[in-house]
Amino acid sequence: MSNPTVLPADPFDAAEDAKTLKKAFKGFGSDEKAIIGVIAKRSLEQRMEIVKEFKTLYGEDLLEELKSELRGNFEDVIVALMTNPVDFQAKALYKALSGLGTDEDTLVEVLAIHDNEEVKVISTVYEELYETSLESDIKGDTSGTVKRLFVSLSVGGRDESEHTNRELAYKDAQTLLRAGELIQGTDESTFNAILCQRNRSQLKLIFEEYEKLTGHEFEQAIKNEFSGTAKSTLLNLIHCIRDKYDYLATRLHKSMDRLGTDDRTLIRIIVSRSEIDLGTIKQVFESKYGKSLADWITDDTSGDYKRCLLEIVG
Repeated sequence: MSNPTVLPADPFDAAEDAKTLKKAFKGFGSDEKAIIGVIAKRSLEQRMEIVKEFKTLYGEDLLEELKSELRGNFEDVIVALMTNPVDFQAKALYKALSGLGTDEDTLVEVLAIHDNEEVKVISTVYEELYETSLESDIKGDTSGTVKRLFVSLSVGGRDESEHTNRELAYKDAQTLLRAGELIQGTDESTFNAILCQRNRSQLKLIFEEYEKLTGHEFEQAIKNEFSGTAKSTLLNLIHCIRDKYDYLATRLHKSMDRLGTDDRTLIRIIVSRSEIDLGTIKQVFESKYGKSLADWITDDTSGDYKRCLLEIVG
């Protein structure tokens, strides 16, 4: 469902926008309002045209100028808007895998939301940027069930036909039951194979059939059979498969419903979905939490950072 909040500006003049930005950088400090007015209200394609025009007019790199003028979360959201989306997602994966511990939630978000072709391109760019494969970094940073799950997702090999077959769904539900709740221990590879290979529509049927067989939701089986990081990662994946808009709305809420804001997640989802389906995510968010996404952002952020996010959210 395409429902963007950021649309191409019309009329649009890249040279005029470049001049506006140059003027915003002059003097002591910068004119943040003018920067937001241009960058947050143009499509990615238009922003890239402004970059080219800025270099043509002034012989300077616009992104470097922005980085030198801006600070903090406001800088981060502007830089995110000026970054190629594939590079942006590859960098998010790298941050999730580097440093102390692994950010499994971000790995699920990036690898499960995007389709096969997008995952393959992100993996290719990851290798170009960091001179190591995404798969090898996943293997080096995770283990066991979680490692196998993320390696499977990083391949971009899910069936995308969206063809459904209730009889096969029933058989898969039986297979999952026999691999988990009906045996001592868990055959984790069976869960991995079905959850990472079947198309999303077929998986929803499998979840339905599983519930008919057991009288409880498939998520309960995950809670019964897995623990710790494996459990939370699988539950996130299933949530994303069931309803990606609800999943992303939940991720946004969690980023703000805590002591301190998870700005990285907040920026990533708002910027990356702004030209795709942020309008739909906004609607789901409000109906789920009884308060608009804009109101949450207003209460949880401040200054130019807040103004920029609100401009994108619309």
